[in-house]
Amino acid sequence: MKKSAAFSPVRSFPFKLLLGLLAMTLVFVASILVGAKEVSVADIWSAISGTNAVSEQISVIRELRLPREIGALLVGAALGVSGAIMQGLTRNPLADPGLLGVTAGANAALAVVFAFIPAAGYFGVMIACFIGAGVGVLFVFGLLALRGKALSPLRMVLAGAAVSALLSAAADAISLEFKISKSVSMWTSGGLIGTSWEQLRLLAPIILAGVAVSVMLSRHLTVLSLNESTAIGLGLNTRWIKLALYAVITLLAGASVALVGNLAFVGLMIPHLVRAFAGTDYRSILPLSAVCGGMFMVLADIAARMLNAPLETPIAAIIAILGLPFFLFIVRKGGKSLS
Repeated sequence: MKKSAAFSPVRSFPFKLLLGLLAMTLVFVASILVGAKEVSVADIWSAISGTNAVSEQISVIRELRLPREIGALLVGAALGVSGAIMQGLTRNPLADPGLLGVTAGANAALAVVFAFIPAAGYFGVMIACFIGAGVGVLFVFGLLALRGKALSPLRMVLAGAAVSALLSAAADAISLEFKISKSVSMWTSGGLIGTSWEQLRLLAPIILAGVAVSVMLSRHLTVLSLNESTAIGLGLNTRWIKLALYAVITLLAGASVALVGNLAFVGLMIPHLVRAFAGTDYRSILPLSAVCGGMFMVLADIAARMLNAPLETPIAAIIAILGLPFFLFIVRKGGKSLS
């Protein structure tokens, strides 16, 4: 008897996840090999395995390239998953943490900390980014609630744009008034330069926990993304599920800003690309968004280092060049998914 295509191993989620992890690993190794200082695969193995061998190549890998590329993986996973959750919760294909005020709120909080609590340290900056991301979300939904309008994709994008502009203007005003523009700009320019093991030790558990919680709630998110009335009819406590998922979005977006600054469009593009081969079930979309988001960020970082070597191209500019046409393409499709 001919096997149904639905049971083909090529179409199964475990196969796709395994393929994605393999591709991500290859891209990660390639990113460590690329750079001004030539290194070998043997050097990478020595650096990762923790051998006592010491050389300039191994030092470069351990202190510069490994934390940088691990940071890229984490940020890509965080933005990919947070974007997918936002699109599922709001049923808005244009939703993205960078377009709906989340990252702008984190940036504004960053400026406030630099201006009023300069001795806060990295932990203080991280907490401020989480709070700012949450404030950005509340502002967008508060604006829509104030107007008494339905949560249509267009209204949401317009409200997000308005809130983002307001919070960005506030961050710029604080930066100019307290003469900290250079410090804020260097932090929020969307770069991975200077990513350290200390930063990763603080943020990696938060990002990994956020991704894990989102995967645990993925079945509920699938139902919510279809119809909220159906979710209520199935006995789901939609209020608490939404609250938990918005908390995950806040943590993931805030952690991303704390690590690399403001990066728009990653959370918009990755879920759409994943749906093209994973369908509409968030039990598949969220894990694959984490893998593909991480791989995308590592590829973008490779491009940032190689396009104008030995100088570095801002990674935010590279992502914007890719993201803006993608955004316009989705708008032209009427907001329809690529699945």
